Formats: sequence, C-alpha cells, structure tokens
Amino acid sequence: SFPRRFYRSLPSTHLALSLIHSFSNTASLIRTVIRRMVSTEFTPIEKAKRDAAYACAQKHVYPGCKLGVGSGSTVKYLVEYLEHAYKAGSLRDLICVPTSFMTKKWLIDSGLPVSDLDATPTLDVCIDGADEVDADLTCIKGGGGCLAREKIVQHASKKFLVIADHTKEAVSLGDRYQYLPIEVLPFASTPVCLEIPRLFGGTAGLRMAMKKAGPVITDNGSYIIDWVFPKQKKLDWKAIQANLADTPGIVDTGLFIGVVDEVFFAYADGSVKTISKDEKETKKESA
Repeated sequence: SFPRRFYRSLPSTHLALSLIHSFSNTASLIRTVIRRMVSTEFTPIEKAKRDAAYACAQKHVYPGCKLGVGSGSTVKYLVEYLEHAYKAGSLRDLICVPTSFMTKKWLIDSGLPVSDLDATPTLDVCIDGADEVDADLTCIKGGGGCLAREKIVQHASKKFLVIADHTKEAVSLGDRYQYLPIEVLPFASTPVCLEIPRLFGGTAGLRMAMKKAGPVITDNGSYIIDWVFPKQKKLDWKAIQANLADTPGIVDTGLFIGVVDEVFFAYADGSVKTISKDEKETKKESA
C-alpha cells in the first residue's frame, strides 16, 4: 500500500478534508440560526403580535377587499395570514396597498396582489400597528419611520384598525412610549428641532441611522425628528397636532387622533381584547 503521506499530498484529498470541515461548520451554523429563530420568533410577545393580526384579519378582511397594509413587526404577521388565506382561495380578488417599501417587499415576496393609491385611491380597510394606544384610542405611530404614508393610507380607508400586543396598551400617551416621531423636510430640520421644545418643552433631535452615517431617511426622502415630550404635565394632543401641522417644514406627526375604529390587543395567554370607537362613544353617552 502507498504511504499515508502520499494520500495527504493529493489535492483532491485536501479538498475533501476542507469540504468536510466546511460542511461541519456550516451545518453547525444552520442549527444555531434555526435555534435562534425558533427561540425569538415565538416569544410570548411575538405570539401576541401574531394573534392580534390574525384575529383582526379574520374579522375584517374578505374576498375583494381593498386593503391598506401598514408597517412594522406586527404587520408582518398580517401579511403571513393574508398569504395563507389568499393562496388557499379564501381571499380572492384581494388588493393590497402598502404604506412602506418594506411592506411592499413583504407583499410581493408573499405572492400577494399589490396596488397603490393612484390605481386604488379608495380603500375598504386599513390595518396597521402602533407604538402606543391610550384609553381614548389615540395612537402614537412612526417608530419605523413610515408615519406620513401610514396616515395617508389611513385617510384613504373607510375603516382603520390597529393591531398590537398588550405592551402597547396605555391609559395615557407617554405611559409606555416616551417620544413622538415627526417627519420633517431636511431643509427645515434644525429650526423645527429648536422650535418644538420652545413651544412644548422636552427635547427634540434627529433620529440617526444605525447602519449608515447620518440621519434616518424616510421613503419620502424626509428626516425623522423624535420629540421626547415632558411627562410631568398633561398635554393637549389635539392642540399640539394642530400646531405642528401648521409649522413650515413638518410633513406630519405620528399622532393618530380620533381615527381608530377598532383596536386588537393580544396577550401572552392567547386572549385577544378588542376595543371599538363605537363602544367608547356609547360609554361616553351613557355616562
């Protein structure tokens, strides 16, 4: 037989050993990634997000529905539900209008029909997430930087529904979420950053990007200012919205006031609580 060192000198032998070592490392990496995906994807919070999205879609999305699809981590589970239902044939003639580039990509990758407000200017339903929802169903949105387009699609819809896990439920704005996102034209960003604290207190600053130098750029080419509002005093959110909307350079804010028709809060135990605007108005009238 040939000496062992002869086999070791063959290029094919070195290649085979290298491939075996590489495959072993790759297989280990794949197992690690899968374990991490399983451990993070179905945490109690993620399960609650999915439960809220599924409950809302099952109740309000129907064949032929012209649907505004919001943005954010909870909306990804809405897209998941839509994909399964559409491919099963239970949501035929569905039309989806996304509020962001990321949502549009999710919809396309899922094989769902995508439109825009030019082709579909009036929508039946819009479903979106929220960063915080108070007892009056006033929302803060915009953590993902899509607030202006989310508000445009909401306004084009006959019904606006919010899906969220229980950590987004609050008595008053600011209980859980500490700041208000504001979309601003780049040219006006510095004056607006100075004016907001002067008018309302707190602090304001540009949201900086995580994987690029400089500020976050929205799908509209704008900047995002995060206003950390003062918690020690009760704020008149309607007056603040009106004031900010009149400020030159501000595109819009993450305040959604008086537009939510129903909110779905899901909990770790699998339960889903719904609160509708009609119920709130009925309680106010009876009180």
